[in-house]
Amino acid sequence: MLTWNDVIHFAVKGNPEPDKRVEKSEAAWKAMLTPEQFRITRLKGTEMAHTGALCTTYDAGKYNCICCDTPLFDATIKYNSGSGWPSFTQPIKENAVKYEKDNSYGMVRVEVMCNTCDAHLGHVFPDGPEPGGLRYCVNSESIKIEREDNDK
Repeated sequence: MLTWNDVIHFAVKGNPEPDKRVEKSEAAWKAMLTPEQFRITRLKGTEMAHTGALCTTYDAGKYNCICCDTPLFDATIKYNSGSGWPSFTQPIKENAVKYEKDNSYGMVRVEVMCNTCDAHLGHVFPDGPEPGGLRYCVNSESIKIEREDNDK
């Protein structure tokens, strides 16, 4: 289980190696993403609080990167943080998410990105629930849910 100390270590000392890499040109990303998905994932944008389609979705399944379909978060660790963005307590795997120090907007935060394709997801904060204490605050436009088929 990752903790804030692990997040800071990755942001400062380097991230774990991803299982694979996906790299595309800006034109290729623009061709496959909606304008809003491109703005958020490739240009490090954010959606307005409480507007994302996945804020109030709690269906069973996996949340994958909208750009490369890499599994990032499991629905079992999604919770209502009240922040206005989908929130998770842990990534699905330690090397699924990449961390970078973010000094934008006059504050110091830790940006989270897909470790496979570098898509901007959002930020992580040390104010989540125990036992890990992390809150991954993610843009709905950066992820898609792969729902579990309960008929199996």
